[in-house]
Amino acid sequence: MSQDSDVLVEIDDVYKHFPIKQGIIFKREVARVHAVDGVSLKVRRGETIGIVGESGCGKSTLARCITGLHPISKGRIVFDGQDISRLRGRQLKPFRRDVQMIFQDPYGSLNPRRRVGAIIGDPFDIHGTASGAERKKRVQELMELVGLNPEHFNRFPAEFSGGQRQRIGIARALALKPKLIVCDEPVSALDVSIQAQVINLLKDLQDELGLTYVFIAHDLSVVRYVSDRVAVMYLGKLAENADGEELYENPRHPYTGALLSAASIADPDAAERRERIVLSGDVPSPIRPPSGCRFHPRCPKAQEDCVDLVPELVVRGGDGAGHLTACHHPVEPAENLAEEHAAIDQLSTEPTLPSA
Repeated sequence: MSQDSDVLVEIDDVYKHFPIKQGIIFKREVARVHAVDGVSLKVRRGETIGIVGESGCGKSTLARCITGLHPISKGRIVFDGQDISRLRGRQLKPFRRDVQMIFQDPYGSLNPRRRVGAIIGDPFDIHGTASGAERKKRVQELMELVGLNPEHFNRFPAEFSGGQRQRIGIARALALKPKLIVCDEPVSALDVSIQAQVINLLKDLQDELGLTYVFIAHDLSVVRYVSDRVAVMYLGKLAENADGEELYENPRHPYTGALLSAASIADPDAAERRERIVLSGDVPSPIRPPSGCRFHPRCPKAQEDCVDLVPELVVRGGDGAGHLTACHHPVEPAENLAEEHAAIDQLSTEPTLPSA
């Protein structure tokens, strides 16, 4: 990949394997978990890229590689023109200011024994950017920015609801004015009515502060609402990568089509008309991934070449330059997609949640 000034994050052929070791005194590696296997991706400034896929496909591992929480096994990650792949320890400290993470569990990501003001103010202490009265002032400003009462900075996390706790996590992530925020399923643990409020807050903050998001979620309606582009992962590899609307309207990989057919739809009539794609078998083990296309054991379109040849993530057929698919036999657009589009359109514009 060549570095583009409009690109904030460049993920180039990244691998992350976790060794499995046996032995009591002398441990030896007997196998590896192929969590991320040769992923290449670009994240442009000011955009939101959604990453979707089944549990265990490598989404969260990739997110932790981007934030430097996991060292990568192979490849490189370039952030704002700097290769951060080999940075360790104190070398990562300047990078931490520009990249922050919002975690999935608002209950587990906050220390219950510490007051909210101390939690949000930790980044100021760690990086030495504010202390004393200035630190308190900036903490209260952050709380007000995310919709919390600034006077509650002295309370403990247990005194807040789940949605309010996630707002505390967002305030902590914003403390150092980062360029990139990785959102690892930030609304999946929240009630449906609260999900919409947090999603709209994230969008408003992006517009106001010029943030760039990597957004991981299982809910496809949420991903469509927040994302400019969507990348689909399966068993450690990218299956498809396209503009959000293009991917939802014209899925080319059979796995993407199966995901969309399983998405919830508010209209029961549209849901009844929609053809459900049921995949056979279970997800293969990431310890021994299949040869060739990793989706071939479950794919209804699999042929002999799928077993032996690894498909490249490239433009297929008449797709535009931004629609990449890793499939030897991609799904061809049907002649009449009226009913399918009517069903999929239930996922569009806003998630099927109450408004904030």
